[in-house]
Amino acid sequence: MILVIDVGNTNIVLGCFDGEKLVFKARLSTNISETVEEYAIKLNSLFSIKNIDADKFDGAIISSVVPALIDTMSEAVYIICGKKPMTVGPGIKTGFNIKIDNPGELGADMVVGTAGSIAKYPLPQIVCDLGTAITVSVIDKTATYRGGAILCGIKTAYNALSNKTAQLPQINLTAPPKAIGTNTVDCMRTGAVYGTSAMIDGLVKRFEDELGEKATVILTGGFGEAIAKHCECNPIVDNDLLLDGLRIIYYKNKQR
Repeated sequence: MILVIDVGNTNIVLGCFDGEKLVFKARLSTNISETVEEYAIKLNSLFSIKNIDADKFDGAIISSVVPALIDTMSEAVYIICGKKPMTVGPGIKTGFNIKIDNPGELGADMVVGTAGSIAKYPLPQIVCDLGTAITVSVIDKTATYRGGAILCGIKTAYNALSNKTAQLPQINLTAPPKAIGTNTVDCMRTGAVYGTSAMIDGLVKRFEDELGEKATVILTGGFGEAIAKHCECNPIVDNDLLLDGLRIIYYKNKQR
């Protein structure tokens, strides 16, 4: 078995793979102030709840968009599992070419998502990860990472809107009954849900025009499922894309 950990800005997603089968998946809150020991306690408790024997792990891999937590999580994993985890970063084998101005700048989440999508879906591809930020990755028919876009995440944007305005409330991110809002909350929900789906459709069209062909569109992340049903680009929803990507990268770099 291997342990895969995706450290995001808001949540840490963990998964355990037995071969290609995802045995369990769980979430922890991201908190840069927590110590190695505190994360070790959380991991130990989680494995106990899931009836997972930490000694059975053959290895582990971590990707993180929070640099301050890379060493913390690595040490916590070592304490509980007795294995030093791989970390996704410069020098790691990914299985695809990166054709952007500075390949070293590509975020670990985008690297991992691309590795997963290339292994699972037809090329070319447009991968949208809807989390704290929205990242959009474009992979051409030769499995080359061409670039993409980074936007403000839905919840991030609407939390800022509520906090910076006197009369706009916090909202839940569900679609209103119709697109034309007739009250403040529904107007905000239209912007969040229909606005985000329209934005994705617009970016997909522009990217496909530059690629010169249609692409497979994949949505992942915390809001992927909620937004996908309102998109016209017929996206695939894959909630485990980054975990699969971590598994794939682990085996590409495993010492034989």
